[in-house]
Amino acid sequence: METGGGGSGGLEEEAAKREREWEEAADAVAYDSCTWPPPVVAVCGPGNSGKSAFCRLLLNILIARYGKVGYLDIDVGQPEFTPPGFVSLHVFEKQAKDLTILYLHNPTRCFFFGDICAKRNPKLLLSYIFDLYDYFLKEFYCFLDVDYPDKSAIPLVINTSGWVKGTGLHVLTEMLKYVSPTHVIRVSTTVERKNLPGGTFWINQYDEDRPVNLVEIRAAHNSPRHLLVKKEARIIRDLRLIAYFRQCLPRDFNIFCFDDLIQGFASIHPYQLHLSKIHVIDLHCQVSATDSHRFLSGTIVGMATSASPLSIECSTPCCIGLGFIKAVDISEYCIHLITPVSQKIMEKVNIIFQSCIAVPSCLLKVSDYDALSDITDRMLKL
Repeated sequence: METGGGGSGGLEEEAAKREREWEEAADAVAYDSCTWPPPVVAVCGPGNSGKSAFCRLLLNILIARYGKVGYLDIDVGQPEFTPPGFVSLHVFEKQAKDLTILYLHNPTRCFFFGDICAKRNPKLLLSYIFDLYDYFLKEFYCFLDVDYPDKSAIPLVINTSGWVKGTGLHVLTEMLKYVSPTHVIRVSTTVERKNLPGGTFWINQYDEDRPVNLVEIRAAHNSPRHLLVKKEARIIRDLRLIAYFRQCLPRDFNIFCFDDLIQGFASIHPYQLHLSKIHVIDLHCQVSATDSHRFLSGTIVGMATSASPLSIECSTPCCIGLGFIKAVDISEYCIHLITPVSQKIMEKVNIIFQSCIAVPSCLLKVSDYDALSDITDRMLKL
């Protein structure tokens, strides 16, 4: 019994020590005497190491000092404030009271990548990252702008993917080279083969004079994770998507079980988009352009308008929201979708992006529920 108590106390002491280490690292970034201009901080490390948690801690501390902070989320698989598949730029002015709650935040600007990892199209992902960073520099990292005297520079936190090998490492390296952050937080685990390369691995011999503060911190879970990690990631993605589409339902709509959620989604009157008006963009070339509309039913899509700002590098418009396509009506040549995007904005939508994102089962069952309701209605009429 004494050994067990000592072990528990040791774990608590270790956790407290790590918490202090994180707070000291965040304070060092925020209150370093050399942090003018405001810091641009990239938080890097393997998956499930606590990057997102540290980003939130750093956000709160930076908001306390600067009043406003930018947040560039380039982790399309596990984004912090959007559904999966987005690269997004946010601006925060309020601290998060609870660092453990998953919640959505409307981005200042975002692009829809339509996948949960960079492997299919790293070039497209990098073009989105570069575009959003350039937009941040133009709009929020201004110094003595004569034309816009009210503008001032704010710090930026960059949340990166936990994929730190192969294509993931390539995307991270290219991002760090392009952004050239003032600080890089390297989160590491005790399993060395899972960690990023040591030192300033992204800086080549021609750029060695570019100053950067490399801060090393230990992972939140300083031990190997079990095989449930991938399953947990899928669950979190589903929760974010459900939370997003939950906005389609009234706030006072009670959900006590899974069936309530299905019935709620099934009760939503879908918005109709005529295919003649819509340009379907397949970001990852999954199907031929002529057949693309046939593969939309039961999928999650990104939406945009031709008036949306474009990515300079790839001419892809910014995304204004997601939709779930309940059905494609070939006879009427239109699609039926549910979305929390307002009808006023939907009237301007003329671009949709196909995606590879897995659909939560509660949304997939909506079509089955609709079909069952139709059969029941017909039987009652007989």
